[in-house]
Amino acid sequence: MDERADSLPDSADLGMPTAAASCDPATGPALPAPAPSVAAAALPAAMPAAPGAALAGSHPGAADPAPPPVKVLRPVRQTLPIVVSSPHSGRHYPDDLLTRTGLDERTLRSSEDSFVDELFAAAPELGAPLVAATFPRVYVDANRAPYELDPAMFSDPLPDYVTTRNARIAAGLGTIARVVSNAVPVYADKLAFRDAEHRIEGYWRPYHAALTEAIEETRNRFGFCILVDAHSMPSNVQTIGADGRSYPVGDIVLGDCHGTSCSPVMTSRVERLLGHQGYRVRRNSPYAGGYVTRHYGRPDLGVHALQIEVKRGLYMNEKRLERTAGLQRLAADMRRAIAGLASFDPRRPLGDAD
Repeated sequence: MDERADSLPDSADLGMPTAAASCDPATGPALPAPAPSVAAAALPAAMPAAPGAALAGSHPGAADPAPPPVKVLRPVRQTLPIVVSSPHSGRHYPDDLLTRTGLDERTLRSSEDSFVDELFAAAPELGAPLVAATFPRVYVDANRAPYELDPAMFSDPLPDYVTTRNARIAAGLGTIARVVSNAVPVYADKLAFRDAEHRIEGYWRPYHAALTEAIEETRNRFGFCILVDAHSMPSNVQTIGADGRSYPVGDIVLGDCHGTSCSPVMTSRVERLLGHQGYRVRRNSPYAGGYVTRHYGRPDLGVHALQIEVKRGLYMNEKRLERTAGLQRLAADMRRAIAGLASFDPRRPLGDAD
């Protein structure tokens, strides 16, 4: 099982509440000029504020103190109209997850976008902020709407504002994941709704608050913002061709929600930059863009969001969950890709200076 449910659109008849519906690709986030709050509509207004500290916990097998739920690596001075987000590279596993799952470390970590924050670590040096989650997606998924929950996972009824039916939830990959890769269940027992609230308010919300702030600061400084949402994909992922047969995906998939989350000219530039470096690049298949791309990508309001999925075999040993020599090369190529976006300006007729 892979994470292609990330890119599945919401259905209009799935009972999404008004507050969450504002995140749907058909409506997008509320971004009133001049200083929009791109995540303000993501949570129901009645939800309490996030707690000030993250849970104590550890990486599986380690005893590290709990970090803040999000790290923001800022340049000394921002010189690029770019923000990089990494919502799935977190490696700190809170105790209230570790004590409730019987999964071993390898299985529990199988849904991580391991080391993706390292692949894009050059962003601050180049002049762009990097926003990265420190918590793992199996704990709470920052690339989901805040309350996409499977009722079967909980011992008590869910509030009316919770979205309980869509393709991601059915696949076991809602905001609180029911399964990890290969459909392995995470929990033997049911959770309480307050567990979901704690994770969403204490981890999901701070991540999106930090990302929103970085996007707004960038748009206010430059007049627009380019959001690069960074992910990785299993090497065995395949896609369906026009003939109905399965084919390997290639090395990198660019997701722009089929041309709606950013300027197609910008997608073409990144495709060209990566192609010139020898990578096989596809667009939108099988990953068209998850919540971050759909929610924040509003070209009409000056925010251009592009999801980048890189094949894990290019930079890591997927069985041992270890870095390989390929990480250094791929990180250098991602550095060049970010630098190549520096002169892109969507306000120009063609956007591209190439």
